[in-house]
Amino acid sequence: MAIKIIAATGCPTGIAHTFMAQEALEQAAKRHGVQIKVETHGQVGIENALTAQDIAEADGVIVAADKDVQAERFAGKKVIDVSVSKAIKDPDTLIEQIISGNVPVYKKGKTAAQKAEVKQIQTGGGTSIGHTIYKHLMNGVSHMLPFVVAGGVLTAISFLFGIYSYDPKSPQYNEFAAILKTIGGMGMNLMVPVLCAYIAESIAKRPGLVIGFIAGMIAFTNGTGFLGGIIGGFLAGYIMLGLQYAFGKLPKMFDGLKAIFLYPVIGLFIVGLLMWVLSSPMEAVNKGLMSFLSGFEHSNPILLGIIIGCMSAFDMGGPVNKAAYVTGTMLLGQGNYFFMAGVSAACITPPLITGFAALFSGKNFDKSERNAAYVNFILGSTHITEGAIPFAAKNPLVVIPILMVGSSISAVLTYLFKVQVPAPHGGFLAGCDASITLGSCDFNRLYCRRLFIRIIEKTFCKKARHC
Repeated sequence: MAIKIIAATGCPTGIAHTFMAQEALEQAAKRHGVQIKVETHGQVGIENALTAQDIAEADGVIVAADKDVQAERFAGKKVIDVSVSKAIKDPDTLIEQIISGNVPVYKKGKTAAQKAEVKQIQTGGGTSIGHTIYKHLMNGVSHMLPFVVAGGVLTAISFLFGIYSYDPKSPQYNEFAAILKTIGGMGMNLMVPVLCAYIAESIAKRPGLVIGFIAGMIAFTNGTGFLGGIIGGFLAGYIMLGLQYAFGKLPKMFDGLKAIFLYPVIGLFIVGLLMWVLSSPMEAVNKGLMSFLSGFEHSNPILLGIIIGCMSAFDMGGPVNKAAYVTGTMLLGQGNYFFMAGVSAACITPPLITGFAALFSGKNFDKSERNAAYVNFILGSTHITEGAIPFAAKNPLVVIPILMVGSSISAVLTYLFKVQVPAPHGGFLAGCDASITLGSCDFNRLYCRRLFIRIIEKTFCKKARHC
């Protein structure tokens, strides 16, 4: 009787690696003369879905994914759990291991896959707690990415009408631009809640999704940024696992009560309270950093640039980044245009770094990641730092220090060359508008032409037409 194997593949973005792994496993199964059915978890959803009969008849299961693929379905089956890249690079070894039968059974308990995760069960594929955490994180990143791109691009387009085109009190006001910025802003504002919710959903399934969304909203509302969203996601997910375990011995007749009342109410109370408590010290950090930065207003430009660069790239929208930005905005009101220039340069650098990284080192990014990185040229040029967040969230310990170094270099150069920005914004559009504010039409015209953007000059630099 022929051996039957089933598999599920999925990468964070759900475009390239998901289907490369599918093809690699199918080709390897063909070489070994075994049957295989591969379910893919792509950006468009689940394709070639495994049925209950497929799972029941399978002699072994290969889970090749860096995101949640509902592995709890395979409880009681022999399962290999590996990263999607492992299936692409070495599919024959995975098939051979299933054929040999030397694969541990995926444990079935009262909380199925979740209980197995808490106990850190090691499978034949070498799944570790680190890989498990990575999968949960990538599940959040993959769902967050479309919000960043869509919201960021619409916001960037709105700035083409003028930096203050969204403000009814500004001469630049344009109703259509204001609508675009509002819609784009809503997309960007959902970024942290979605990241948080789908990290929690990967850990604790639907009960985690509900609490994760609310924890993410608390992180967004209290200004803790994407790092707060990551913390909230894992906090919500594992607390919900704990509640599932705690209420696991209740009679089955209470299942409906648990899902509708006990889990959401108790989970929201615990997670919401913890997130609120965590937000308070972050707010104190924000105020302390603002006071600290104000003292460096007239200090050595190199030291100031390093401090501003590191702060701006550290959490990209969180309390540390906001402290630098708000301090710059506050000093603008006192006539200090130099400080804000360094902040602006530091804030536009992270998305530009990811864009150039994909441009010059494309082999290290899959197709969808490259596309998102190229969009960051637009986002970075219009001072939308958040475009770098998906890349930072994917590997924060490596990416964030690199972004901090890059932003520091940008800020240092800005201070050394004594660049001024009288607007709380950055990018080439701010360059045009800022030069108008300073009354330097010649510089304005030269700035635009050097960037080969004559259309910007003709459309937005109105004062230059009279020079």
